[in-house]
Amino acid sequence: MEGSFRFLGRLWRIFDEYVEDIRGAAPAAGPLELTDDVKALRRKTHQTIRKVSQDIEDRFHFNTAISAVMELVNVLYSVKHPTKDNRTALSVVREALETAILLLTPIVPHITEELWERLGKDKPAADMPWPDFDPAVASEEEMTIVIQINGKLRSRMTVPVDCDAEKIKADAQADEKIAAFIGKNKILKVIYVPKKLVNIVVAP
Repeated sequence: MEGSFRFLGRLWRIFDEYVEDIRGAAPAAGPLELTDDVKALRRKTHQTIRKVSQDIEDRFHFNTAISAVMELVNVLYSVKHPTKDNRTALSVVREALETAILLLTPIVPHITEELWERLGKDKPAADMPWPDFDPAVASEEEMTIVIQINGKLRSRMTVPVDCDAEKIKADAQADEKIAAFIGKNKILKVIYVPKKLVNIVVAP
């Protein structure tokens, strides 16, 4: 209970920080030119809709749904507050806050309805349609690959999600830490587990 109370307090505070600025912001739509942190917020918003929809509609897992919204609020706190004339960035913040409110409405309606009303909404949050996510926006642009030598973690690297497997293996071998670990040892095999890891097998 205490953890839930703290989370709702964090949601309320970030809402108070933005409510005056986002009232006039148009809803975020289509491809947008965004800074990295705001782009990450928009991606997280759509990932959260996808996650909560699966957890509540398909599995009835309310705890994990709340955890997903907590993560979204954490990302909101990490975004540098856009200036009032940056309407595009504020539209993304508005989308994130409205999403958090709507996703939490089945769980804590007494809180979310008050926040929804403060946004100047005519209809109750409970009467609004469930948010939709855009798969293109929700998709990750990069992924983290673990690099192992003989099965032991030695480094990590970030690559585009559509990066070719051979390039990933080559980049792993060229990693500064990995090159130092390998030294003059002979590489016997390089194993790539898609989207997870590269394991470089070297001779003893």
